[in-house]
Amino acid sequence: MPDEDVVRRIRGVVDLELRRAARLRGAVVEVGDDVARVVGLPACGADELVVFDSGALGMAHELSPTHTGVVLLQGAEQVRSGDGVDAVGLLPSLPVGRELLGRVLDPLGRPRDDRPPPAGKRQPVFRPAPALSERAPVDRPLLTGVMVIDAAIPIGRGQRQLIVGDHNVGKTALALDIIAAQVPEKVPCVYVAIGQPSSRVQGVREQLELCGALAGTVVIASDAGDPPGLQYLAPYAGATVAEHFRDAGQGALVVFDDLTKHADAYRELALLLGRPPGREAFPGDIFYIHAQLLERATALSDASGGGSLTAFPIVETTESDITAYIPTNLISITDGQLYLDSALFARNQLPAVDVGRSVSRVGGAAQPASLRAAARNLRIVMSRFEALEALTRVGLDVDPSTREALVRGHLLRELLRQPRFTVRTLAEQVFALTAVSEGWLDALPPEAAAETVWAMGRRALAQSPNLFGEWGQARGPPGDWKQQLKLLLERVLETGR
Repeated sequence: MPDEDVVRRIRGVVDLELRRAARLRGAVVEVGDDVARVVGLPACGADELVVFDSGALGMAHELSPTHTGVVLLQGAEQVRSGDGVDAVGLLPSLPVGRELLGRVLDPLGRPRDDRPPPAGKRQPVFRPAPALSERAPVDRPLLTGVMVIDAAIPIGRGQRQLIVGDHNVGKTALALDIIAAQVPEKVPCVYVAIGQPSSRVQGVREQLELCGALAGTVVIASDAGDPPGLQYLAPYAGATVAEHFRDAGQGALVVFDDLTKHADAYRELALLLGRPPGREAFPGDIFYIHAQLLERATALSDASGGGSLTAFPIVETTESDITAYIPTNLISITDGQLYLDSALFARNQLPAVDVGRSVSRVGGAAQPASLRAAARNLRIVMSRFEALEALTRVGLDVDPSTREALVRGHLLRELLRQPRFTVRTLAEQVFALTAVSEGWLDALPPEAAAETVWAMGRRALAQSPNLFGEWGQARGPPGDWKQQLKLLLERVLETGR
């Protein structure tokens, strides 16, 4: 009698060959504008890859009783009516792992940096978000190195924080600054370029390399010249790459630049495939696909590995209208927004983050105790200062307390102005905010005060490393640390060193 395992393997091979022989092949009945209508694939699943006889690659996106709507991902110009089509039984995927750091890839993992294709285990781009039981509260800080964010709109690891603003107000620049600030903490980052010109993607790569952040960043790029199907896949691919680091117990960061173009690509595909249009011609499930994507960013519990994935989606507005369809959707999905104001940008107040219109709904719980104490009244002080400044423009006389508020408001405005790729450490931020709130810099002009406080912070950090090393702890620095700071400041002002 033959061995039962051998018989079982033979039967499996025979069954596989029979299924292959009986497999139904589809045929293209219509093609154009990067989509194709195919008949003869009744068993094809949603988002399953299909291969055409010409070698072109597509994805089943619209399943109908009469046909299958296929989004073309590669070789669209080679597809003709009557071509044969085979479903391959696989979902879109790309390799993941640390070997991707420093690389520029497309959403299917193909290189765009003149280097060999990356190796490693492949993961599907469409993955479910972690279950509620696997999640943990957002209680660990993600320091961005941007003082206006860390002090007034703090971010926690696992948060989804929207960056919103008009065209050319510094949204991408702010995202790159946040990525650069993760270098000292060795937080792996993923930057996703959706529908951007290839020259801009190359510029982003060069900026990341210049600031030393490229070695810890994966760039997933879908250029403006790519088919809309690839642009649609790009943010999902970026989330998959970042999730590898999260699932390994690390804190990861992903930037989606930007979801406005992603929504446009999805609308284009939906209209070409005959889906009924909704508000502003977007399909009715546009809210669902963005919510499904951003739900993948979260903090995991210790039992699930303790990793986190923080997302910074970007959305572009027109004439500062945040009530448009896509910005409204994303504001309701995310845990807060960083609003970049065109007027602040025009006045060279960079980064142009409007403190009054920006909010972080969960990051305050993760803000370091020392920074929370130093910045507890920052939003109120800035709001009052802007109102008083508007009144003084008409020439009204002000009392001494109002004059003091104006002086400190000007000081804070100068301190919140920050050059590109200048990372403000936690110690420097606490140092500067305390000096302003205690009135130690009131006698100095705002420009001189800003230069003095940053110089003082660097020197004090070198002189008292033990004190500053405890500022990141939950309870903050011990003892009369404000008096120690005041003495350090007086020494710098008197001796210049």
